Amino acid sequence: MRAARFHEYGGAESLVIEQAPDPHPGLGEIRVRVAAASVNPIDWKLRAGALHQLIPLELPAIPGRDAAGVVDEIGDGVQGVSIGDRVFGLGGVTGSTAELVTLSAWAHAPDTWNDEQAAGAGLASVTAMRGLSALGSLAGRTLLVEGAAGGVGSAAVEIAVAQGATVIGTASERNHELLTSLGAVPTTYGPGLAQRLSALAPHGVGIVLDTAASGSLDDLVAITGDPTRVATVADHAGGQRLGTHVVNAENDSTLLSAAAELGRQGRYTPRIEQTYPLERIADAHAHAERGRIRGKIVICI
Repeated sequence: MRAARFHEYGGAESLVIEQAPDPHPGLGEIRVRVAAASVNPIDWKLRAGALHQLIPLELPAIPGRDAAGVVDEIGDGVQGVSIGDRVFGLGGVTGSTAELVTLSAWAHAPDTWNDEQAAGAGLASVTAMRGLSALGSLAGRTLLVEGAAGGVGSAAVEIAVAQGATVIGTASERNHELLTSLGAVPTTYGPGLAQRLSALAPHGVGIVLDTAASGSLDDLVAITGDPTRVATVADHAGGQRLGTHVVNAENDSTLLSAAAELGRQGRYTPRIEQTYPLERIADAHAHAERGRIRGKIVICI
């Protein structure tokens, strides 16, 4: 199969397109012929070697955590899916930016999403849902999403609105129209946030989800007055220091199915900033590293 790989840690230019061995599904896994795969922060951090002590890789490695495509091989113990089904989901920490990938968590992709949107939903939706669930019931509460225009943040906004929350989202001004379209009240990052929130939510902000790792976690805890009313999916060190909920993504088919159902209802649509062909994966990684992403970056296989 054709795949993007890196043979040593380094910059985006270390990525090459070449032939790689076909993977085959193990127990409880499926293999998917990939239509599209998304680029997540962990992908370029792994490629750069920033996580090599925490997550050592066997090189050469194929970047990519999530993908969408059509099932073409099914491992032992798998039920509820058939050859030819269109799915999206998650595999290991690497492997999805290739013509074939094995997934250990998946859901049927809703017809309301194209392949690029389905590819952008996997890690973003699971991360958002786990972060939101740490904060308890959302109905009738006022939620602040820090970094609301990114892949995880925009997913969290729509999912929280669907669960009955009033959502305020922080983003740069160029993304305020997007946040309004998602159902959030937009405001800007940075100094004076507490004062801006007082005007937007006179009765206070009850809970906060941080998706940005922008160094604002101390301020977010101060806004709620209680670290247990704050969850972070991005600033693990800060969250552990302050005692907030610290959330990691997990390969959870139940959460993926819940995201897909919201997609069928038209209540969650992954936002795509830009797509790249496989041959331009280096450009896609460089784009992702620059940050300030509006939605997701997706590789079309």
